[in-house]
Amino acid sequence: MAKKETKPGFIVSFFLYLANSKKYNNFKNEARELLHNPLNRYKRYIDYILIFLIVTSVAIFIYEVDYKVPDWLEFYAVYITSGIFAIEYLFNFWLYNDIRKEVEREYNDSVLVGRKGKFAKVIFGAVFKKISYIFTPVAIIDFLAIVSAYKTLRVLKIFVMFRFLKLLKHARSIHNFLEVLSDRKFELITLLILLIFVVFVGGISMYIAEGNKNDNINDLFDALYWSFITITTVGYGDISPVTTPGKIISFVIIILGIVMISFATSVLVSAFSEKLNELKEERIAEHISENNSFLIICGYGQIARIFLQQYAKISNKYIILDVDKNRVAQAINDGHNAIADDPSRFVVLNRFYNKNSKITVLALTGSDVENIYISLNAKAVSKDIEVIARASSHKLYNKYMRAGADRIILPNEIASSMMVASIVRPVMYKAINAILNYKDVANMSEIFVSRNCKIIGKSIEEVGFAQYKIVFFGLQNGINGEFKFCPKKDYVLKENDILVILGHKMSIKYFKSINNIGSYI
Repeated sequence: MAKKETKPGFIVSFFLYLANSKKYNNFKNEARELLHNPLNRYKRYIDYILIFLIVTSVAIFIYEVDYKVPDWLEFYAVYITSGIFAIEYLFNFWLYNDIRKEVEREYNDSVLVGRKGKFAKVIFGAVFKKISYIFTPVAIIDFLAIVSAYKTLRVLKIFVMFRFLKLLKHARSIHNFLEVLSDRKFELITLLILLIFVVFVGGISMYIAEGNKNDNINDLFDALYWSFITITTVGYGDISPVTTPGKIISFVIIILGIVMISFATSVLVSAFSEKLNELKEERIAEHISENNSFLIICGYGQIARIFLQQYAKISNKYIILDVDKNRVAQAINDGHNAIADDPSRFVVLNRFYNKNSKITVLALTGSDVENIYISLNAKAVSKDIEVIARASSHKLYNKYMRAGADRIILPNEIASSMMVASIVRPVMYKAINAILNYKDVANMSEIFVSRNCKIIGKSIEEVGFAQYKIVFFGLQNGINGEFKFCPKKDYVLKENDILVILGHKMSIKYFKSINNIGSYI
């Protein structure tokens, strides 16, 4: 006999309500994006504001040591800045973990298996985890930066320095520096242990050798001090060896110091070199994703090069992704923005996703397997991403369609058809070649009928394409509409219609200008 489902109590019901509240979830996600996502276009402005508050408030505290500051400046430094820091602290506390998700998961599991939910344990664990945020280094710095401003807690004024430590979170350059040190933590800790060992061995050896013979070495601490100053190549000169064994120890300590400094320098230089490349790629990714529409070109092969010879003249809103570093270097030398990464991975494509941008992915690698993976992962990131994939054969057409590709190009078949046309129908080949290569003699163009176009509401006959020496091929309504070849002359043009026309470059330019038609790509 199945157990009767236990009705959740008030607290559990409240958390379940929050878990299912669309407004609450959207607000929390937006807050998390704004405070924690470095790719969010508004986060940088939040960081700029907080950096300004930190620097100005600390400057006021320094100034008031010797001078009296106006009341409004003191109010700003104590209450306004601390209030904003407190709001940030509370938001970070709120975003640290999600109690509602833990409760919802336990509720769903208990309903699924027909057992009594262990809600008290789940809520206690989630609350304890949230409280643990208070004791994290970041939270401690934020808290001390808030309370250090109040005059009633004068003893805490020494913690005003923690306001500068908040810069570690909001100043990206300082944050990046700490990341470099963190990435080389193992090497640096190893070096530190070796340094401590050599300092102690050198100091003890010097103390034994010159403890009773050198007037400047009165105890072991003096010997350790000399060892540390010598190994770091500072050499103040206040303590120097006076015996032969002491001088030999100095030779060894100096050589070891040079070796360790060289090792540390090489570790940091290599780490910063790698980090600079990462930062450059991140800035490129951020800059591209801020556009309203952009292309992600996957693979820098022959087809991509040919495509960019024309497209780069029209727009610079694109990024090249290629796993081969040599091809990426070639793309950069050719004047393109390129990043060395695997475009067939979900995390790589998701890095560029912006829900407010129209994104088109061109899968142009030389491998059908990679292009299919790119199509699958692009659609996994968002179904709104348009995918145009290169296929090596028409036999793979259905596989690409099932992978989510919106359009499939067959360059091999196109090339063979053009080669046949150049032999069998040379005049037709010249005409098509002129159109495809945007030559002045013939230019095929797309016209987007926007709300402000003068041709909207007119029939095709009323527009009179022939008087502009333009040939009208057909149209479709919207991006996903059906293309109509040579529709009837009484067809009335509507908003969002896309017209395909052919004519001389100057004819098309004149037609667009007098009918208030903007560029459309």
